[in-house]
Amino acid sequence: MSALFPAPVDLDLRLVQCFTVVAEHRHFGRAAEALHTTQPSLSRQIRRLEQQVGARLLDRTTHGTRLSEAGEVFLPQARELLRAAVEAMARTRAAARPSSITIGYARGLIITPAVRALRENNPDAEVHTRLLAWNDSRAALLEHRVDAVVTRLPFPTERLRVTVLYDEPRVLVVPREHRLAGKESVTVDDVADEPIPRVRQSDPLLNAYWRLDPRPDGRPAPDGPLVEALEDKHELIAAGQAVAIGPPLDHATGLHPGLTTIPLHGIAPSQVVLATRTGDRNRLVTAFRKHAEALLTAERDDGSGSSHVQ
Repeated sequence: MSALFPAPVDLDLRLVQCFTVVAEHRHFGRAAEALHTTQPSLSRQIRRLEQQVGARLLDRTTHGTRLSEAGEVFLPQARELLRAAVEAMARTRAAARPSSITIGYARGLIITPAVRALRENNPDAEVHTRLLAWNDSRAALLEHRVDAVVTRLPFPTERLRVTVLYDEPRVLVVPREHRLAGKESVTVDDVADEPIPRVRQSDPLLNAYWRLDPRPDGRPAPDGPLVEALEDKHELIAAGQAVAIGPPLDHATGLHPGLTTIPLHGIAPSQVVLATRTGDRNRLVTAFRKHAEALLTAERDDGSGSSHVQ
């Protein structure tokens, strides 16, 4: 009987979320700002959580706030609780709306043929599309903000089903006045000593991939400026402070007007993929995968040389 009906747990997930934010900032004042509340109110909520858990989770010091020994143990569990709660609600809502799908895509990748086919074959379905930030594909899927994503590798693929659609060449991005601008193609050796920007708080796998770090001969890539976002990187390159390696975007799909691209030879192309959640049984996800594999791959293989897939 006890296995079927476990003892009730008195744990407020809102308080758990407050704790994770304090743990992230290691400062009650900054955490309160992030949560749009006051510091005294946040302190009371943390005390309530500690009463529910039965242990002190945070210690205040002259330098801020640190996790207690119990807090160190509770933090990963707290994050998993919140993740599981988000997923439980998303799965429940999806079950209540079996005829709805949201398809994400990265900038420069066109998904129109597959989306059109999905709508034509499922006229009663709600089919939505959403442009995602270049580094948001995995999180958007696992947080159920989208149900499928057409995007570029690399990114961590645990808990995801990933299907390669086609290869996409990587290009060198330089200012229009750069010594290499206008060349038919270049190699990594042509820019061996030029700095390539690093994006702050980006996945190390992504940073290493797009900076070619290490280089094919094993040397580390030169350190480049640290930037907050892709747009900042483009401004730096346009100002002549760096070059970059990227997908073949054009000015209609996100390239800064002061920049140009040159085909980059001698390195493996990137891969454009369809990613979905492992085990997702939504019939529209299955249908979209079929259309994406048939139409988006064909779009790239039609001999047009286009760098777009929608």
